[in-house]
Amino acid sequence: MRKRLVWTASGVALAGSAVARASGWNMPVGVTDLSQDIYGLHMTIFWICVVIGIVVFGAFFFSLFRYRRSRGAKPSRFHEHTTTEVLWTLVPLLILVVMAVPATATLKAMYDTSEADMEVMITGQQWRWRYEYRGEDVSFTSNLATPREQIDGQSAKGEHYLREVDEPLVLPVDRKVRLLMTSDDVIHSWWVPELGVKQDTMPGFVNENWVRINEPGTYRGQCAELCGRDHAFMPIVVEAVTPERFASWLDERRSAAAEAAMGLDREWGMDELMERGQEVYATSCASCHQPDGSGSPPAFPALAGNQALMDDRERHVETVVNGVAGSSMAAFRNILNPVDIAAVITYERNAWGSETGERVQPSAIAERLAD
Repeated sequence: MRKRLVWTASGVALAGSAVARASGWNMPVGVTDLSQDIYGLHMTIFWICVVIGIVVFGAFFFSLFRYRRSRGAKPSRFHEHTTTEVLWTLVPLLILVVMAVPATATLKAMYDTSEADMEVMITGQQWRWRYEYRGEDVSFTSNLATPREQIDGQSAKGEHYLREVDEPLVLPVDRKVRLLMTSDDVIHSWWVPELGVKQDTMPGFVNENWVRINEPGTYRGQCAELCGRDHAFMPIVVEAVTPERFASWLDERRSAAAEAAMGLDREWGMDELMERGQEVYATSCASCHQPDGSGSPPAFPALAGNQALMDDRERHVETVVNGVAGSSMAAFRNILNPVDIAAVITYERNAWGSETGERVQPSAIAERLAD
């Protein structure tokens, strides 16, 4: 078992920081061994700095008052005092060694992703997260779930304002989970303080981290990188459950995926496409194009009253499926399934007074994605 060097060095520090934790002034202890090691390291170095500050400033102010000119003190003059020079070299060196030993142990643990029980691929996308459980045939996109009325100030802010999602990342407790992280567009940063994980996701690179959660619960974080105008709307929610509950959840997700795949083989009616499309639009599109389709020009053009778009169905489908190069319009082929893509396009073409009467079928989207 890995030696808990940090906790040994900081036992007194942990006890002395209880008030700060309770008042919210300090970083969280967390619910993983690694987050607790990071906290212990943080408190150890904090109290070392406190002691150094007291000693240095204590000597400074004592000298100012005890040997001031008004009391007749005269400055001493000396040069090349060997003992003093040895002391002010050795003491800082010893302090650095005391800090370096637990810091090195913690860093080694942070980079050790070996012997993981499972792997999750995390992909940052403006402005959402995509999670793929490798080897389990389960993947989904996690979007901000805070109602637009709260963001626009039309209703009171909820308890988890801007920190709630429609699909949390579900992980089992007492299992080592390797996290593979990348990005489809710009640099993001996946940060959940209580798990002790903060990792950049970069386009073209795959970084890795890991987590082993000790306690079931819901843990919240957010993107910690300035990734664009809606950076504040990219929260992270991790739901830690028992291994038994996690296995049941995986089965439920596989069943839902199979049901969605079956929907590709049938003809969808206008009403059900519109109902589903409205839900998808509110989750994935409204933050940029606004709930009423008015958009935020010039970055996000209006969809309501956009006759040029309504007259060119092929362009509309192409834009949603493959995005627009050089713009903030993402390619939803990697975000939504064919049913949701067909539904949201149908909704956009028949909402806000457009009423083209056109339906886009999931089977047609599936064929396009297969090309």
